Amino acid sequence: MLHKKLLNPKSIAIVGASNNIHTPGGRVLKNIIEHNFKGELITVNPKETEIQGIKCYQNIKDIPKVDVAIIAIAAKFTLETIKVLAQQKNTKGFIIFSAGFSEKDAAGKKLEQAIVDEINSVGGTLLGPNNIGLINQNYASVFTTPIPKLDKKGVDFISGSGATAVFIIEAAMATGLTFSSVYSVGNSAQIGVEEVLEHLDETFNKSTSSKIKLLYIESIENPQKLLKHTTSLIQKGCKIAAIKAGSSSAGSRAASSHTGALANSDTAVDALFKKAGIIRCFGRNELITVASIFMHPKLNGKNIAIITHAGGPAVMLTDTLSKNGLNIPEIKGPKSEELLSKLFLGSSVSNPIDFLATGNAEQLETIVDYCENYFTEIDAMVVIFGSPGLFKVFDVYDVLHKKIRTCKKPIFSVLPSVVNVKNEIEYFISKGNINFPDEVIFGNALGKVANNIKPITTTTTSTTINAEKIRILINKAENGYLKPQIIKEILLAAEIPIVNEAVCTTKEICIKKAKKLGFPVVMKVVGPIHKSDVGGIILNITSEEKLVASFNKIMKIDGATAVLIQPMKKGIELFIGAKKEGDFGHLILCGLGGIYIEVLKDVNTLLAPVSEIESLNMIRNLKSYKIIKGIRNQEGVNEHLFAEIITKVSNLITIAPEIVELDLNPLLGNKTEILAVDARIRIEKQ
Repeated sequence: MLHKKLLNPKSIAIVGASNNIHTPGGRVLKNIIEHNFKGELITVNPKETEIQGIKCYQNIKDIPKVDVAIIAIAAKFTLETIKVLAQQKNTKGFIIFSAGFSEKDAAGKKLEQAIVDEINSVGGTLLGPNNIGLINQNYASVFTTPIPKLDKKGVDFISGSGATAVFIIEAAMATGLTFSSVYSVGNSAQIGVEEVLEHLDETFNKSTSSKIKLLYIESIENPQKLLKHTTSLIQKGCKIAAIKAGSSSAGSRAASSHTGALANSDTAVDALFKKAGIIRCFGRNELITVASIFMHPKLNGKNIAIITHAGGPAVMLTDTLSKNGLNIPEIKGPKSEELLSKLFLGSSVSNPIDFLATGNAEQLETIVDYCENYFTEIDAMVVIFGSPGLFKVFDVYDVLHKKIRTCKKPIFSVLPSVVNVKNEIEYFISKGNINFPDEVIFGNALGKVANNIKPITTTTTSTTINAEKIRILINKAENGYLKPQIIKEILLAAEIPIVNEAVCTTKEICIKKAKKLGFPVVMKVVGPIHKSDVGGIILNITSEEKLVASFNKIMKIDGATAVLIQPMKKGIELFIGAKKEGDFGHLILCGLGGIYIEVLKDVNTLLAPVSEIESLNMIRNLKSYKIIKGIRNQEGVNEHLFAEIITKVSNLITIAPEIVELDLNPLLGNKTEILAVDARIRIEKQ
């Protein structure tokens, strides 16, 4: 929890304050003064007696007790300063602008930890070091500009980067997005993004707290805490969008299994965000646009009317919305003809509703009224209105301002003329409105918001899974890839259906087992990990002669220790995987199997535990879902059985967290059964 004195101090000391407002110590004092801090201000600088009209102390030991200290001095002087503040001045809130700590070298990291230990000893809270500060309704303790418009209904913004926070604030202010608070966590020595979210969650008040949270994250130190509090906030009615930087798959290690190759730290971030219900963004403008959409009424359908006086942007927006699963339904019938009669000749109302470059405020108001009251197929409106610079458009934006507040259907304003009608847009924004200057960025963001799935609270599903047997098998096993017989026993104990099989070390055993299983059979090499890469899979063996020849061929493969034979089965090849990804926990993956997984890489991923409902969502959101469902008279797969097996894999790794990689590839599925044909499990014990 963040100390209440940090958030609402009665007194603030600026250590390193300056009359030069172009330094951090000078600018932060100016910002605090100009943004109406109502408490006592104290400045500390050995060379001054007064700074910006405030009495200045030359020595930190001489100041009175103070709630918050903002420190803008060289790193080497910070520890002794903090000791005095913590031990003698009853200071509980600390904001350190200074750099030269853990981001620099080992000595800096040691100094940073000593500072944290000192602050922890008095129950204080530290933001930073190496940050830009904090802005909330009580004070603006940042050394940067601009200070955004503050509104309790604005967004709470938490950033791991001070410079990025400034850039996002600048861009957001230009569109009309407002802020409730801004937290810059810097090095996150004591308080990081997760801890600020924890505070916002545990102090959330449905009536007074902001319901929109924006995150810029460079490092997720505690994934489970992030998941817990974002999920909790979303369940309380909040909406969250985030950028997670630095998760390129180029940085992931090479892996020996399909699951290992497909699941990396970036996949884990995606899975965590999906599990929580966070909308992931990949740039500043996208983050701001998603947040601005959050500020509008909820979209209760996917049918959009595009109202425009310019054809090009409407076409681009139509394409973008359509690619994102939103509809631009044709508007027709008597009411559409009636509307057309009220517009200039050459206008179109089929959707997009184009009322030409000469369209005016009165016509816009009429179109909006028809979409609101008569066109029941429409769920929301996007109004595109700029200007060639020939005339003022204040009256158009006045209509938009009024209709945004009186219509039940959401209205989104795309005002692209940021130069020609700069004054009108500023006027529009000053009245509490938001502009979306780019229709394509807006369309992609609206698609993300519309398609975002609310998180499902998941626990392990009730099952008759034999947990005791699984634990015995895991406890006895050695680290590394498990032997086929052990894998078979684990899967059976987990109630994961597998095809009958036998491991054979001699031709005689092969013949005996094949007769029992029944021809045709499949033969696979035991030993090498990637069987197909070494020619270790032979299909459709229909006789003893072919069986013996196949046995001889496979046993010549380098590393072969035995052969595994199975009855030949038919069906669609499926894939289920699991992988432990550090502190994120286990990822569960599913998709089409066999060679499809390597070629298409059409896989969905979620953090365990995974419920059957979540499993079904994973399956139905695959690009290849039509194949699973059955297409062109080809039999599909029983998706409920598929989801059930995904859930059982989730339960298995919950019981046996030592499983670091698990591949069921392929499973063969049809409408009546799904069987695991090949499986690989690797374990690592602490």
